[in-house]
Amino acid sequence: MLLMPLSSSSSSLVTTTRAFLCKCPHSKPKFQSWNRTHANGASTRHFHCFYQLQFSHMREAVKEEEEEEGAAISLEEWRAWGTTSPVPSMVSQIVNDLKLLEKHVDARMSFGGNGGKLQGDFRVQEDKKHRATYQALGDSEKKLQFYSARQIACRVLGSRGYLCQKCWLPVEEDCMCSRINSCSLWPGIKFWLYMHPKDFLRQNNTGKLLWQVFGVDAANLCLYAFKLTGKSKVWCLYPNKSSVLKSVQDAFGEEMVTNYEVTAAKDSEVDTTLHFILIDGTWSNSAAMFRRLQDQAKSVWGDEDLACISLNPGASAMHKLRPQPSWDRTCTAAAAVGLLLELQLLPQFSSIGLDTQAEAVEHALTVLLEALTTRRVRMGRSITRKVRQTNIR
Repeated sequence: MLLMPLSSSSSSLVTTTRAFLCKCPHSKPKFQSWNRTHANGASTRHFHCFYQLQFSHMREAVKEEEEEEGAAISLEEWRAWGTTSPVPSMVSQIVNDLKLLEKHVDARMSFGGNGGKLQGDFRVQEDKKHRATYQALGDSEKKLQFYSARQIACRVLGSRGYLCQKCWLPVEEDCMCSRINSCSLWPGIKFWLYMHPKDFLRQNNTGKLLWQVFGVDAANLCLYAFKLTGKSKVWCLYPNKSSVLKSVQDAFGEEMVTNYEVTAAKDSEVDTTLHFILIDGTWSNSAAMFRRLQDQAKSVWGDEDLACISLNPGASAMHKLRPQPSWDRTCTAAAAVGLLLELQLLPQFSSIGLDTQAEAVEHALTVLLEALTTRRVRMGRSITRKVRQTNIR
């Protein structure tokens, strides 16, 4: 296809292999061969002090090496958070820079609060450094890449051992993975979640439910960025009034029924898969994300706009915790549910069980709502939010 995650080459991956065994001596130190019966008390004490000092230095060196390598983001860890791409090289570079700064300022990294934010004196020093780096980048695209990489790197480092890598909830208190029912998405559909870096590892994010339910191959997380390489069978689910909008009926109602037979997506040499882009971010951030998508589409496809699908969204369970600014807006997972249900109403899709697949996502939304509600009650926080006014059109 058509729509691929933009990532670094495999050469940028960070290995986690530890070579600490090389630190250990393979033979006894020469001074151990001394005949202790001829050593006086002072020599014996000197031997013990020297021996302990040598191994103390060795332990410190091994400890520092383990800590440095432990800070790196391995491919296994990166993909456990829901991604399918290699570790972006800039994310790895940010992590390395943080470790170097930690040594330079003689302060330890610490994280806390929502989103794995840096804390304490290290935060002050890092803030000065990253602002200077950001200002030195003259190109707006490079600034965006740096900003995204820093957000992602800090969130991964700050969430280690605290958040479940699948549901992004505190693993010891609120993990909901055992209550999620997995389901296979019809192979003629694929979701691409274009996620804002501030929504990555966000506990009330709903886009994560799509790959929890359908798997990462059916719902691909485009976290860092992605590039468009074709326009056939690609639609964006976004209610932008200034773009060319089509309803599900308009977009697919007059297509030939044979184009969407289940066997066509599996056996045909021609790719008939329908690719749907879901913008996963707050509404205030989504407008800029959509413009970025439009700019990419025009640079690759010419002057044509990115085709958009408008839905008739119903009330999502998550609206109790996350009210939407207007009737035509809903959360990411609920948008996917609405799309599947509207496609189910068309004759060519009526026999492939899209309604059952939509129900699996709705169930996951309910589970997430219950987990978040329970957590907020336990922490003494309100379980309702006020509607925020936005300027999105």
